[in-house]
Amino acid sequence: MERILVVDDDRGMQDVLDIMLSRAGYQVATADDGAAALEIIRKKKFDLVITDLKMPRVDGIDLLKGVKETAPETAVILLTAFASGETALAAMREGAYDYVEKNFNVDDMLAIVRDAIDKKETARKEPALAPPPGEDARYFGTMVGRSKEMQKVYALIGKVAQTPANVLILGESGTGKELVARAIHDNSARKGRPFVAINCGGIPDNLLESELFGCMKGSFTGAHADRAGLFEVARGGTIFLDEIAELPVILQVKLLRVLQERTIRRIGGSEDIRVDVRIVSATNQDLQAKVKKGEFREDLYFRLNVIPIHIPPLRKRKEDIPLLAQYFIEKYAREFGKEVKRISTYALELLMGYPFPGNIRELENIIERSVALESSSIILPENLIIAEEGSGAVASSVPAGAFPETGIDLNGELERFEREIIVKALEKARGSKTKAASLLGVSFPSLRHRIEKLSMENGEGEGR
Repeated sequence: MERILVVDDDRGMQDVLDIMLSRAGYQVATADDGAAALEIIRKKKFDLVITDLKMPRVDGIDLLKGVKETAPETAVILLTAFASGETALAAMREGAYDYVEKNFNVDDMLAIVRDAIDKKETARKEPALAPPPGEDARYFGTMVGRSKEMQKVYALIGKVAQTPANVLILGESGTGKELVARAIHDNSARKGRPFVAINCGGIPDNLLESELFGCMKGSFTGAHADRAGLFEVARGGTIFLDEIAELPVILQVKLLRVLQERTIRRIGGSEDIRVDVRIVSATNQDLQAKVKKGEFREDLYFRLNVIPIHIPPLRKRKEDIPLLAQYFIEKYAREFGKEVKRISTYALELLMGYPFPGNIRELENIIERSVALESSSIILPENLIIAEEGSGAVASSVPAGAFPETGIDLNGELERFEREIIVKALEKARGSKTKAASLLGVSFPSLRHRIEKLSMENGEGEGR
């Protein structure tokens, strides 16, 4: 049975929480102030501490600091009469799991308590985040992910790496196709040989041929010396042809010859050069559709697509977002020399609700910016720069017809609309944020963050 310590100088609030939590199946202890609570915590272990913010002798923030020093694995929720932006920031920066206003709804409070304890248990059971790649099912080479979709990808890489077959990696931009190609190379018999990557869509057509196949001195303007192409450079290893769909038709013919004959010929040269190279290619386009349109050779398509590997977009593997976010936090905290350790629950909920059209690359950029901006040990929602997405028709106070000459306050319009919708949902749910979140199709923490953000922006509420 999970143990919870309730700390409040108001006996009435103590009793309310004691009865509510005991009925929910928790073992509850109480203390009248922070000093008494610290004495109890030094003698007994608790899964969660729920404490008032303003108390005599030792207040909630000081108690929070003491808990983190004495029992860092214990989660802490702060109770306030009115949650303000300053209160929230101070609490989260000191390591609070959450903060709750005292006029809470019972269902909402129990949801927060369950979530805090569940997260603590998950963190306790899981191993440290970054063991050496390959020693944890969450990692494969430089790839990170524990979802079933990624486990299937890892298993397929392990199988195809041991064969000489050509591989075609399919997936949206930003899903990590080059990481898959590197993992194939690093787990193959060629791992001690070169891995050479080239983006077929990132080099002008007139230069791409010489990049791939090399050139002889004087074969074209600027060819001042004989130069080996990437196929020669990658000899014995792997060449990764990213964005293969962008390969010009004339070079498709030459690539097909390489696949069939295993030889290349430099521009301006007359000698066939034998190359032993494994070809791994990738695209974010529908190659079959391009074949039907005559934009991509069918024979080349079948030569490249011996073994296809489909990389799922991030929106199809959302359970990997917390792991990836933590991985990038640690990466950029080291690079920037910052003390950022983790991401707050609210901030993570915002990430979990975002569709990530840019996939893992976009998530990495978001975390990189957040770590750069954050001045505390935890990433807060305020430092997440996420693209806003809207859907559906929005009832606006802007007059129909011609756009006002004086313009409009777009942020104000969006805020007004969001406030109206949330108020209606809360009315429908009779004040329960849990039920309102379900009606709005968002997570409970996400709704709470939206409500508090709207209140903060209007200067409402002061910390008790």
